[in-house]
Amino acid sequence: MAWFDAPQPLLPERLALNARWLGDKTALVDGDRARTWREFDAATSRVARALAASGIGRGSRVVVLMSNSLEMVEVMLGTLRAGACVVPLNVAVADAAVGAMIRDCGAQAVFASREHCGRVDALSGAGPGLPELVRIGLDPPVSSSREPWIDYEAFRDGQKAEAFLADLAAEDECNIIYSSGTTGLPKGIVHTHQRRLDWALDLAIALRYHSGAVTLCSLGLYSNISWVGMLCTFVAGGTIVVMPAFSAAATLATIERRQITHGAMVPVQLQRLLDDPAFAGCDVSSLETVMCCGSPLGVALKQRAMTAFGCQLIELYGLTEGVVTTLAPEDVARKPDSVGKPMPGTDLRILRDDDSAAATNEAGEIVSRGRIVMAGYHNRHDANAEATWVDEQGRKWLRTGDIGRLDDEGFLYIVDRKKDMILSGGQNIYPADIEAVVSSHPEVAEVAVIGVPSRSWGETPLAVVVTREGAQIEPDDLREWTNARVGRQQRVAAVVLRDSLPRNPNGKILKRELRREYASQQP
Repeated sequence: MAWFDAPQPLLPERLALNARWLGDKTALVDGDRARTWREFDAATSRVARALAASGIGRGSRVVVLMSNSLEMVEVMLGTLRAGACVVPLNVAVADAAVGAMIRDCGAQAVFASREHCGRVDALSGAGPGLPELVRIGLDPPVSSSREPWIDYEAFRDGQKAEAFLADLAAEDECNIIYSSGTTGLPKGIVHTHQRRLDWALDLAIALRYHSGAVTLCSLGLYSNISWVGMLCTFVAGGTIVVMPAFSAAATLATIERRQITHGAMVPVQLQRLLDDPAFAGCDVSSLETVMCCGSPLGVALKQRAMTAFGCQLIELYGLTEGVVTTLAPEDVARKPDSVGKPMPGTDLRILRDDDSAAATNEAGEIVSRGRIVMAGYHNRHDANAEATWVDEQGRKWLRTGDIGRLDDEGFLYIVDRKKDMILSGGQNIYPADIEAVVSSHPEVAEVAVIGVPSRSWGETPLAVVVTREGAQIEPDDLREWTNARVGRQQRVAAVVLRDSLPRNPNGKILKRELRREYASQQP
């Protein structure tokens, strides 16, 4: 036994230690508002105390349906300090999907910003009921619901500011992040406190964060991409700058004003920044490292961004479920098409269809193993089994469903992407969700939704439809009908009508052929 114990503080305690040792340093910025580490510690402690006073703590789950703000960061980290599991939801998905995810996780409380409070109220009176929820709203409207909203500031500020830390175990749930906003049953990806901390520490090394980092978060804070920037900065003791929403001009101005050093972005954001007329006159010399992920980063854009920004650009390939590779800046010139190597603590293999090991440069399914892999899908034993491969030593690996190859130096190349998922603006869009809506139209016989190139979004959904005999529907009319019934990010850019869909001998629609056929179509 060791003479001295070696405490392993989890994320909430690490934030409290930052407040002790970095008290006057800025932790969080939102426009003209800022919180020092000491002030942030007090605010999150108050949130935790208020939750505890409401009977919410270890084992509880708290939904966050908020637009980006300083308060949203307080809520998420305050929830963790209370010992509860935070469940941030994509605010752009349809209301039905929001309700499905609230019910699926079994939430005991919900935090919502003003524009989303009404959505929760509406769900309470339509379709399957929501669980009984403690409702806390940021500037909430007067509610006619039987469960009125509690004002967030009153909820927070009614508590003492003294540090509050619930007892936590390493394997307690830290967060559930849903893989998509679906109209059916979504999959909640569960991370424990220990795995989330390991993930943040390993990524902070791979992405070159440090205590002087000033990190821009311009994507929704519900996104795992934003959690990369947020948690890596927090464990390093840096500063987070939150933007309410992304626009190229505002982002450039923020980089210059706040002397941003780090950022987590998607390719379409890089494209828009470089194309904005304000870029030429903007001082971006403070940038040190920008991580780009979420969809393939083309070689031309990669090289252009590195030259224009004059900083290190690190491409990341990963899944929220727990696999990460990074292409280091020093390897870009000789491996421009690669997504790099596994980050420290992660291992990869490539499997053939029979689960045997693929040879060098042979394409196969990517499987991953390491300390950052999720604890599992919430309440989805079927999905957990489907995502598991067991090796010759009896160890479990995560099946990604992505097809890749490893070269003779161990660099990974992505050949195809997870099943038929569409990556639009850095967000995962699952065609099956949209297909379920389109196929419900009485004049539609068959539909296949694929992703086609989009300069604005990277990819955008295209619906390829076979209509029923005698149907009179026009493509534009079907597109408008569909888009009125799906989430904002799920809207199809166009509808194409055809006589049949390509299929294999087993009757499966060959979406790869459709993607190839419509690859040049940019709606």
